[in-house]
Amino acid sequence: MACTHITSTQLKAPSVYTQVHKEECTQCFDTQDGSEGIDVCLTCFNGGCIASERDHARNHFNLTGHPLALNIRRIVVDKVKRLDDGTPPPQKISKLAIVPEDEEVKYDYSLKIRCYACQGAEAAKDCTPEISAVVEAIMSAMSSAKQSEVKAWEEEITACEHTLCLQQETSKKLEQQSLAHCADCELNENLWLCLTCGNLACGRRHYDGSGGNNHALEHFEKTGHAISCKLGTITPEGTADIYCYACNDARLDNDLSTHLANWGINISQQTKTEKSMTELQLEQNLKFDFSMTTEDGKQLEPKFGPGYTGLKNLGNSCYMASVLQSVFDIGAFQERYYHQLDDHAKTCSNEPANCWHCQLHKLADGMFSGRYSQPNPKKSDEQVPSQDGIAPGMFKALVGKGHEEFSTMRQQDAYEFFQYLTKTITQKEHATKTADPTSQFEFTIEQRLQCGKCKKVRYQTDNANSISVSVPAKQVGEDVYEPVDFYECMDTFVAEEFVEGYNCPSCSEKTTAHKSSKFGTFPKVLVVHARRFAFIDWVPRKLSEYVEIKFPEGKLNFDNYLGCGQQPGEESLPEDGSVSAEPQFDQTAVEQLMAMGFPENRCKRALLNTGNNGAEIAMNWLFEHMEDPGIDDPLPSQGGGDSSGASEEQISILCEMGFTPLQAKKALKETGNDAQRALDWLFSHPDETGEENSESAQKEAPGDTNQPFNYIVKSFVSHKGTSVHCGHYVAHVLKEGQWVLFNDNKVAISPKPPIGEAYLYFLQRA
Repeated sequence: MACTHITSTQLKAPSVYTQVHKEECTQCFDTQDGSEGIDVCLTCFNGGCIASERDHARNHFNLTGHPLALNIRRIVVDKVKRLDDGTPPPQKISKLAIVPEDEEVKYDYSLKIRCYACQGAEAAKDCTPEISAVVEAIMSAMSSAKQSEVKAWEEEITACEHTLCLQQETSKKLEQQSLAHCADCELNENLWLCLTCGNLACGRRHYDGSGGNNHALEHFEKTGHAISCKLGTITPEGTADIYCYACNDARLDNDLSTHLANWGINISQQTKTEKSMTELQLEQNLKFDFSMTTEDGKQLEPKFGPGYTGLKNLGNSCYMASVLQSVFDIGAFQERYYHQLDDHAKTCSNEPANCWHCQLHKLADGMFSGRYSQPNPKKSDEQVPSQDGIAPGMFKALVGKGHEEFSTMRQQDAYEFFQYLTKTITQKEHATKTADPTSQFEFTIEQRLQCGKCKKVRYQTDNANSISVSVPAKQVGEDVYEPVDFYECMDTFVAEEFVEGYNCPSCSEKTTAHKSSKFGTFPKVLVVHARRFAFIDWVPRKLSEYVEIKFPEGKLNFDNYLGCGQQPGEESLPEDGSVSAEPQFDQTAVEQLMAMGFPENRCKRALLNTGNNGAEIAMNWLFEHMEDPGIDDPLPSQGGGDSSGASEEQISILCEMGFTPLQAKKALKETGNDAQRALDWLFSHPDETGEENSESAQKEAPGDTNQPFNYIVKSFVSHKGTSVHCGHYVAHVLKEGQWVLFNDNKVAISPKPPIGEAYLYFLQRA
């Protein structure tokens, strides 16, 4: 073709660090598997679809002027099993990681060059040596999606003090017969060898009764012997599953061969016969399934079309998918990100893969256009048709960018993700001064504090976007609990509690205070987190399989939970600036937590973050935040600092970079006092002065006080598994009068939704 851009355009092949968007359009979910494929820009490697109604590839040219693109169309061929004669020995397991598959044997590719400056003129992929080199680099490069996936799966497994300082008892050779089964039962699989004394015991019992009988854990509780090795996972190269019960985590034993030799086990003669914990975890979270059949064995009726698009499990991403299905069921989110941003791509100057509005619109378009919720023609032989759904990998990479946990592929707490998602969206929308759909969740909580001696009171109003309630478990037998009324859960939220050691500014002495919370206003959508974990025999245990929450017929009414403010005759506690800023803690709760082995600083932090609501709630918080990077930092008010909780050191660091104290305090407040995220926030908000303007000062409190406060359950997120950090999440959404199950990319009508076992409820104002 007579195209000058083929020879005049300056091109550079992508490096191993370059993001190459070759599998999927960055603005929609069209992929290289479609009939037209996608176009990859040869200048910046953006991926764009060429569908006539969207044509994101041409739009990219209109915005950037990059003329040349590589059209990639992938064609499925018969999968050929490739043999490798020289399989290298496995590396020593010090990192949990996914190795990218070589997909060359599964597909053929149709490739051609397209010039948008010449009205889409086409050329061969090897039309010039320069272009041929770039094309070859693109095709051999790891895609941006695979880069994010592989990086996110990586998790270091390290040694601990218990493996490094392991003291073994007198060496002896274990008899072969004794290796046949658990010392306390007849199980002969999932066996763990205590490296201290040589005891052989079965592993933990899973939520469904499978696995083991907890005898290895019980052995640790009796003896304190922390380090065990899983038989069947030992390889001649010196790798094996090592678990430290004291750390409650997988560990690395640098002297494993020596420690096993003490019990007569020669690793060079071992053969791996069982899956490791890592393999089981990944397999479980990719295949973990809520039942897609009814009680009589019939398949659930699948749903297709707009609003019924499933989200593929990227591997431990079900927590995100279930929350997104519930959040995007709300009309304000659909209006903002599906309708209002329909033309955003035509004018956006940001890189689409890193633009929040681009990715939120892409997600909404994928969920509500209906294009990706169709019966899969490639699976026409299925008895029950299914859909592929969409893979929100680009959105997950963006939302988790820079976050210690959400950037990984580890399972996460769905409630924590909801809080993080809404907070991040709020920051992005406020930065652009546009409508914020998260306002649907916002309301105020009225806090009342009364001194037990002088009876004076103090009222405080705090903004919130959700509440967390206890599920009061009433045990009537082994693993048998009475059903709990939903209002009983709500009552725990408003229940009065005692605060020991309250430093009363009126009495000028420490007294006992009474503290309670009620609603100051109510939101349009009330999010309720049901805390389903209890501390039983010193072990945190999930109760959702046992405790059912009963809901009344019809609407829920919350009129009784509205606060009434300061009443006539109530005298206010004085504001005393000289009162110590040190937070007050229930010393009994602190001592209970410390007796469990937690450091004092962590105990106080947990109580502070759970509103001093007792040791059990604080314990649950601790187990969910054990890996938080700032878990051992000084408490916010210790060592001085701003009233928002930011320390003087954090403020000083940002000021040394040229920002004002007001800007530093504002950024730290917006990012939960995370200095690194605060710095990113400041760079993305260059016009922010940190000063409270009159508009924000006069901003009305979120929510309203107009009774009645009637709600219906519009959606809920359920969890199956023993911990919020493992197992599987799904969402149930009420659509067109029917409950619909969203189980990753499987979408079906749910005739009997397990509403009483949910972990997270989305209640819509009726």
